[in-house]
Amino acid sequence: MKIGIDIDGVLVDVESFELDYFSKYYLEQYNKVIKNPKGYGSYHIFKGSPIQDKTLWNKLIHLYIKEPPRRFASEVIKKLKEDGNQIYIITNRSSNLSYVDDINKKQMQDIVIKWLNKYNIVYDKILFTHTNKLHVCKKEKIDIMIEDKPLNINSVSKLIPVLCYDALYNEECCGNNVYRVYSWYDIYAKIEKIKESVKNE
Repeated sequence: MKIGIDIDGVLVDVESFELDYFSKYYLEQYNKVIKNPKGYGSYHIFKGSPIQDKTLWNKLIHLYIKEPPRRFASEVIKKLKEDGNQIYIITNRSSNLSYVDDINKKQMQDIVIKWLNKYNIVYDKILFTHTNKLHVCKKEKIDIMIEDKPLNINSVSKLIPVLCYDALYNEECCGNNVYRVYSWYDIYAKIEKIKESVKNE
């Protein structure tokens, strides 16, 4: 099977990073607190202005790009590869860097590749996309997508099974092709279950 894997929110816990770090800096610099804990992205969580949010991302991006992957992500991906699956990293990480002043698209892509290598995350192909991931999944013939962003979960699940990495901001995502997951070993178990059901059809 071809397994598509997102980075931010799946390999990296972006939700905890934003709630932790942005809580500190929004409070210290703008006296703002969490307004919507279920918001997607710091701008929606804290209801700051675009300039305030950009200022904080410029301050915090260099911490965020060093965040380690979720526990057992590398181990499980290696197991999936050893089981004969192809691993496709599919990310929007470098598509919109308007919130960062000193990292361009090429630099961000290099940072991502070095990060994957540093943490021994194996993959067959990496795709930096700026479109809805449904288009990429169709083009690359992805069989299962692991995703956290509601827009992508809702669109891609119309085509293929999506493992939705649980977060406050995607708790309303549901459907026949949406499988909620809570850890990387849960991902492994759910993929095995999906493969078994496909085999029995």
